[in-house]
Amino acid sequence: MPIGCPFHAVTGLDCPGCGLVRGTVDLLSGDVAGALDRNPLILVLVPMLALGLATWALRLTGRPVDLPRVPTAVVASGLAVVVAFGVARNLPVDALAWMGADR
Repeated sequence: MPIGCPFHAVTGLDCPGCGLVRGTVDLLSGDVAGALDRNPLILVLVPMLALGLATWALRLTGRPVDLPRVPTAVVASGLAVVVAFGVARNLPVDALAWMGADR
């Protein structure tokens, strides 16, 4: 039995990360549209993961890694986007009709 998302199991809602594993599998098989359908945040998270893995690999070799410091405003904005995405993905479709989503 596969382990599911604990947040979804407790609340019945989708967390901002729901679908990332299946989206990554889709992406690795070349299905970019399927990956975006599972979770659009994958566009942001995959490059961040690649940068993190590259940094980790360089540190294992003993080479100095000098990355620029990320401003607090950028981190706070990113967190706000993830929270807003988590709220928006749990809204009923009818709630988005005012934005013209039903056209």
